[in-house]
Amino acid sequence: METFTVRDLRERTGELIRGAEAGKLSVITKHGTPVFVAVPFDDVLLKEGVAVALAVHLFDEERISLSRAARMAGCSVSEMIDLLGKYGISVIRVTPEELEQELADFG
Repeated sequence: METFTVRDLRERTGELIRGAEAGKLSVITKHGTPVFVAVPFDDVLLKEGVAVALAVHLFDEERISLSRAARMAGCSVSEMIDLLGKYGISVIRVTPEELEQELADFG
C-alpha cells in the first residue's frame, strides 16, 4: 500500500492510477492524516462491495490478519477463506526457504 499526499494527487496522478490498475491500495493523506483510501475498481469491488474489497486487498498485501479481514468483511474466518479462494488469493503463504525446510523436516 502506497501513501500519497493531497499534493501528490496533482503531481503523481499517473502513479496512483497505475497502482490501482495493478490492484494496489493507496492511502491519501492531508497534513499527515489519512483522508481516504483508493481501492482498485475490480471484480472484488463490483461483486462484493467496498468493505469486502478493502478486507481482501489488505489481507492480500499482508497488512491485516485473516481474522481481521473476516471481521472487516462481516463474515466468519471460514467464509473469508472461501472468499479469498474465489479470487485466487492464497491464505497460507510459504516462502521457498520455509517450503524447503518443511520438506527436509518431513523426509
